[in-house]
Amino acid sequence: MVVHGLPNTVGVTMEMMILHGQAVMRGSRRAMVVVDMPFGSYEGSAEEAYANAARIMKETGAQAVKVESGPTVPDTIHYMVQRGIPVMGHVGLRPQAVLVDGGFKAKGRDETSHNRIIAEAAATAEAGAFAVVVEGVAEGLARDITAAIAPPTIGIGASAGCDGQILVTDDMLGLFDWTPKFVRRYADLRGEIGEAAARYAADVKARAFPAEAETYFSKKG
Repeated sequence: MVVHGLPNTVGVTMEMMILHGQAVMRGSRRAMVVVDMPFGSYEGSAEEAYANAARIMKETGAQAVKVESGPTVPDTIHYMVQRGIPVMGHVGLRPQAVLVDGGFKAKGRDETSHNRIIAEAAATAEAGAFAVVVEGVAEGLARDITAAIAPPTIGIGASAGCDGQILVTDDMLGLFDWTPKFVRRYADLRGEIGEAAARYAADVKARAFPAEAETYFSKKG
């Protein structure tokens, strides 16, 4: 959505994720790199999920994959983990389910959904996920999930009740006009970029750029 301008993540393909994974791995020295498996690449069958995950890891060199842990996914996580694929889970607001949910809405604000998401998180952990992303849930649910499962939880819009936190870099750096409620902007790079572009355009129009300092000249004999 950030890089390609898509309205949601449903249109992301295996080829797109592999390309991004390869680019990230070229710059990675110490970080553990986890590649999201796109919509449609793991829900059909455990065998298909394993084949796609193995392809991602082979072609990118990443250390793990991530899947959104819907009701049918824990069995697939178990299948992949048993065959050597490290898997990170994802519960709560699941971006790939946005069309079913009718939009990006916070989860776990009533008892029924609270209990359902805790059960999904527990099943994800029991299936062998080494960590679980918890997205867009009520604060109490985030704390309950973190207390209930052994793998570390990574929150995004899930309060400080998780073991770790993640934000979309472009949101955190202030590259968009609008950001979700859970984002804290640590910079206003959109404003700085706009000002820099305006100064550049003004200098070009005034023929003040390029100046002598930015110009090559013939060598004197």
